[in-house]
Order: sequence, then C-alpha cells, then structure tokens
Amino acid sequence: MGRIVIVAYQPKAGKSAELKKLVHAHVPRLKEEGLVTDKEPVILEATNGAIIEIFEWLSAEAIQQAHQNKTVHNMWGEFEAVCTYVPLNTLNETSNMFAEFTPV
Repeated sequence: MGRIVIVAYQPKAGKSAELKKLVHAHVPRLKEEGLVTDKEPVILEATNGAIIEIFEWLSAEAIQQAHQNKTVHNMWGEFEAVCTYVPLNTLNETSNMFAEFTPV
C-alpha cells in the first residue's frame, strides 16, 4: 500500500529557484527508480518561502529501498546543498484551521 508523505524544505539563502527546480524533478527521478506511484505530487510555497511537497511512495518498503539507493542518496545530497528540512508545525500556516499555501 502507498505511503503519502508531506515534507517541507526551507531554501538556503539565494537558493529558492534552485530548490523549486529540484523539487519539480524529485518525484520523476524517484519514479525512474521505481519507488513512487503515478500520483502527481503537489508542490506548494509557504509565506516564509518554505516549499512543501506532497507525494506518494509505493510502499513502506520502497521508502526503505530509497535509503539503500545510490541515485537517491546523490539526489538527497543535492537537496542538502540548497535547503534544510523543517517540521511542518514550524510553518505559520499550520496553526490555522485551514492551512493555505501558494501553488508552485
């Protein structure tokens, strides 16, 4: 069964455009590795510039496989160069009953 994840990336200074480009390529690259479903990811932006991505792994096992996959590790290195991962509850929008974000 698939596993939906929501992740928030805070771009490093001057790296917002690079992060957005990388996030748009993220799921297609995971798909090439056979790790995600065909569902289109949802990519959003918070008012503080954080980028939120919602996507579906094929399974819990696929998540574990990603941790052993060299291509995925290389891609995660690309993310580390342009952003930090932040908890969703640090985004101001998540304190609202209906959290609203801007589509990217």
